[in-house]
Amino acid sequence: MRNLFARYWFAYAMVLPVVVVLALLVALPLLQGLFFGFTDINDTNIANPVLDREASYEFTGLANYLNVLSGDPAYGSFWATLGRTVIWTGACVFFHYAIGLALAVLLNRQLRFRGLYRVLLILPWAVPVFISAFAWRYLFNAEYGLINWALESVGLPAQVWLGQSDLALVSVIVVNVWLGVPFMMVALLGGLQSIPADLHEAAEIDGASPWQRFVHVTLPGLRSVSSSVVLLGVIWTFNMFPVIYLITGNNPHTRILVTYAFERFFSGATRDYAIASTYGVLVLSVLLVFATVYRRAMRRHGEVL
Repeated sequence: MRNLFARYWFAYAMVLPVVVVLALLVALPLLQGLFFGFTDINDTNIANPVLDREASYEFTGLANYLNVLSGDPAYGSFWATLGRTVIWTGACVFFHYAIGLALAVLLNRQLRFRGLYRVLLILPWAVPVFISAFAWRYLFNAEYGLINWALESVGLPAQVWLGQSDLALVSVIVVNVWLGVPFMMVALLGGLQSIPADLHEAAEIDGASPWQRFVHVTLPGLRSVSSSVVLLGVIWTFNMFPVIYLITGNNPHTRILVTYAFERFFSGATRDYAIASTYGVLVLSVLLVFATVYRRAMRRHGEVL
C-alpha cells in the first residue's frame, strides 16, 4: 500500500476533493435520511436552537416502512403513487427514445441545413428547466393558453389541462418528453455515426430493404448506446421533480413518489421528516432493484454497463 500510494499520490490528491464533496453532499445526507426513516422526527420534536428546544424524537424501527407499504392514504397511498410513477416514467422514456431515435436517423442523413436543424432540436435541452416549465404552464393555461386557443380556432372544445384530472398527467408527460428528446437524439446520433457504413452497404447489396437494414443493422449497432441511455432515462425520469412541481404543484393526479416526499417534508401543518425520508429510501431501493435487474438482462445479451 505504501508503494502504491507513493507511485500514484498525484492521482489520489486529484481525486480527494471530489471524494470529500461527494461524501458531504451525497453520502452524509443519504445516511441521515436512512436514520430518519427509523424515527418519528418532525418539525415539532427536532432540535431547534432558536426556540431553545432539544431533540425529542424517538426510534420507531420499521413502523414507518410498514405504514407506508400498507398503502394507507394517510401515508400517501404508496402503491397507487408507485403505479403512477411507473406510468409517468414508462411513457416519458418510451417517447424520449422513439422520437429521439427517429430524429437521430433523420439527422444522420445528408440534408440541407442539417446543422441548423440540430441546433434547433437541441434548444429544449439548453433552456433552463424552470423557464421551460413556466412557458409550458402558460401554454396549457385553461383561460388564455395558446393550446386552448388553437383548439377553439378549429372548433374543438377547450380543456382544463392542469386541473384535477388525468389530463394534468398527460400535460406534464408532454412537457418532459419535449425536454428529454434532445438528450436521446444526441446520444443516439453519436451511436449511429459509430456504425460502419460498410454494414449498411453490404446489407443493401444483399437486397435488404430499408426497414430490414434498420432492424438488423441499425438497432443492433445501437444496442450498447440504447441500453445506457434507457437506464439513465429511467433513473432521471423516476426522480424528475421540477417539471411536475413547477407546472402542477400539489396535484394528486400528477403526484409521484419524489413529489410526495417533498410534500411531506415541506408542506402541511406538521412537516413529517420521517415519512419523507422513508419515501426517499424506498425510491432509492426501487431504482437499485431496477438497475440491478436491467444490468443482468443486458449482460445476458452480451452488453456490459
